[in-house]
Amino acid sequence: MTLKFVENVKADVTTDVVYMMCPMHLLKLEEMMSTLEPGQVLEIMTDYDGALEDIPGWCEKTGNEFLGIEEIENYFKFYIRKKAH
Repeated sequence: MTLKFVENVKADVTTDVVYMMCPMHLLKLEEMMSTLEPGQVLEIMTDYDGALEDIPGWCEKTGNEFLGIEEIENYFKFYIRKKAH
């Protein structure tokens, strides 16, 4: 999967897992996605380089839409849209 870099995506919910150890980025992602309505967008912030593969892979596996990534100075913001039923 090719990473798509985006700017100014409007997220419905934001979660911050910067400085948290692996696999918190995936655990928090699953937890937060379960609270969203279909079509809503989650922004997850992490400084974990492994997330560059893990989060798009999770989206592909679960059918949620990986909208893209925004690179900030010391971390990344990932944007995921919850799939419709």
